[in-house]
Amino acid sequence: MGTWEAKTQGGSANATGSGTYTFQPELRNHILARHSSSEACKGPADYNCEHGDLLYVYQDASAQSYKAIYFDNEGHVIYYDVSVPTAYSVIFLSDPSRPGPQFRLSYELKGLNLSGKFQLRLPGQAEFKSYLEWSGAKK
Repeated sequence: MGTWEAKTQGGSANATGSGTYTFQPELRNHILARHSSSEACKGPADYNCEHGDLLYVYQDASAQSYKAIYFDNEGHVIYYDVSVPTAYSVIFLSDPSRPGPQFRLSYELKGLNLSGKFQLRLPGQAEFKSYLEWSGAKK
């Protein structure tokens, strides 16, 4: 929970910049929402430096596993299954049977910094490739 700094560190997007994102409970604690915003960004001509997105984490029913849905200002919508491999990490993984690439969004708390990766795997590829990586401290 809270607001975190995000300073890009790598990935194929070849973008550098900073921003913030906030994890907060909403709708009487039934949904965890992540809101993000960019502040300073430099990237290739086809990279959207004015990116904004929303990620909602929820359960269909109390005994079921968590799901997530992602929206951004470019019109993308991604549905994720959520897993928590350790007490300090979470992985959002899209369904590989959907058309197009499969997406993986991950977060890991390392000391006082929360690092993240947005990765994709194109059809026919075995490995995920990082599109964007970031890290930052809680504000």
